[in-house]
Amino acid sequence: MATSLRNSRAAALPAKLSRSWLLASAASEDNFIPALTSEADSVVFDMEDAVPAPDKAAARERVVEALSTGMTAWVRVNSIETEYWADDLAALSRAPGLRGVMLAQTEKPEQVTHTAMRLQAGTPVLALIESALGIENATAIASAPGTFRLAFGVGDFRKDTGASDDPMALAYARSKLVVASRVGQLPGPIDGPTVGALGDELLEACKVTASMGMTGKLCLLTDATDTINRGLSPSDAEISWATELLRDHAAGAVVGDGSYLPRLARAQKISSLADSYGLWNA
Repeated sequence: MATSLRNSRAAALPAKLSRSWLLASAASEDNFIPALTSEADSVVFDMEDAVPAPDKAAARERVVEALSTGMTAWVRVNSIETEYWADDLAALSRAPGLRGVMLAQTEKPEQVTHTAMRLQAGTPVLALIESALGIENATAIASAPGTFRLAFGVGDFRKDTGASDDPMALAYARSKLVVASRVGQLPGPIDGPTVGALGDELLEACKVTASMGMTGKLCLLTDATDTINRGLSPSDAEISWATELLRDHAAGAVVGDGSYLPRLARAQKISSLADSYGLWNA
């Protein structure tokens, strides 16, 4: 029964294209179904920040039970430096509904590889980078065996460095993740959450995310998911431009200037994303 609760559009979307990544606290099983029926492209059951230390074991059992009875989701596991990491992975390696894990506090490439080795072969590991050391090692992390995608833990990074939430203050870190992802041949990185933001404020935050070259965003509220999906998708104007250029190209139009092939590639990418996100009739 639980499988049918998952948003069918989101369930069919490859995680490499996921825009909204909704963190659902594993402190209560009541959080799971609302997350899975939301517009989130990917849902992450959170056993790390959302769960206090005395409740970690119960949260782990709760997640494994959900992933063994029809639900499917990603799971944020505790840092490799904690006493909970090994038990988290041992339990999740037996959960049939596990889509992948998000590794908290990733700072070194071998942390991703060690995590992947404890899971079923092929289970993707999303490296959540939350510190200055992690940012400086981002290129190596992106190239490590097992790394699926990078994500930016903005709150902890700001605590570690003293940076403000001004986009300029975080521009280096975001750029580092974008460049590292490209070097590692990964999908675009996932930006951190804009805590409490909805509506126009969240759309403005998504503009920053997209302008930096990031293609996903973490969130904590189910109501934020649809806004993030819209904010990180091709706009109507972009889709119209791409459709016209591709139509002219198919009809044999040839443009001799040096910018044509890059524009054609961009149009093809926009068209492909519009197909994947089901935007043609939106």
